[in-house]
Amino acid sequence: MTSRPVQTSIRQVREIRYKTIASDLRDRISSGEFAAGRVLPSESDLSAHYEASRVTVRRALEVLRAERLVESRQGFGWLVAADPFPQALDHLGTIERQLAAAGVRSERQVLAFGFVEAPRWVRAVLGERNVLEVRRLHLADGEPFARVTVWCPESLGAELSRAAVERASFLEQLPVRVGGATQSIGAAAASKEDAALLGVPVGSPVLTAERITRSTDDVPVLVSEHVFPAHRTSFAVELPVDDGALPHGLRLVR
Repeated sequence: MTSRPVQTSIRQVREIRYKTIASDLRDRISSGEFAAGRVLPSESDLSAHYEASRVTVRRALEVLRAERLVESRQGFGWLVAADPFPQALDHLGTIERQLAAAGVRSERQVLAFGFVEAPRWVRAVLGERNVLEVRRLHLADGEPFARVTVWCPESLGAELSRAAVERASFLEQLPVRVGGATQSIGAAAASKEDAALLGVPVGSPVLTAERITRSTDDVPVLVSEHVFPAHRTSFAVELPVDDGALPHGLRLVR
């Protein structure tokens, strides 16, 4: 005769529990602990943190998804909802300038700086064995946005310092005039190293861009590799009325 009241009590406790968890997560998002675009702890980790079942945690997350505060994506799990930042492909520019134009605060952190023997594919492009290699992390409003590695011929990078490349882009410091670049865009799975830097799960989708920057004399002066978490950015190009020509700055590479 007492099973129904007990069952009702358990149901009420579960109702209160998932709402409490949803409320706490909502507050943590609002306070900035979990910023826009941030990947949330896994359901398993949240279950351990809140001492609740994964079913209860998932129900709390579904409440926040209905409020458009969080979303789930294949390869990422749950993350704080954020619109991807579009990067224009119709001109050559720096990440900082594009972020600034969108009102986003940008930072760069130089992770490695030194003269090294060029990777084979970089040597094939630049035609030099020794290069300056700079590896850096870009942040957007304090959150990881891109891992970028740049290779520059030793002859052009000899006068550059770590402080200089931490302060400004190569494009603004090279002792030659830049005439343009070819950029190839692709998709990949985040390596263990990039996942740790970008705050995403290993194997989650990333967008990649390989860029060859040339001088006005059409000589390659920079090779760079960019890796972006796939949920943080998109690439955009204006499409003219179909007249048989490709949009400005876009071409097919076979």
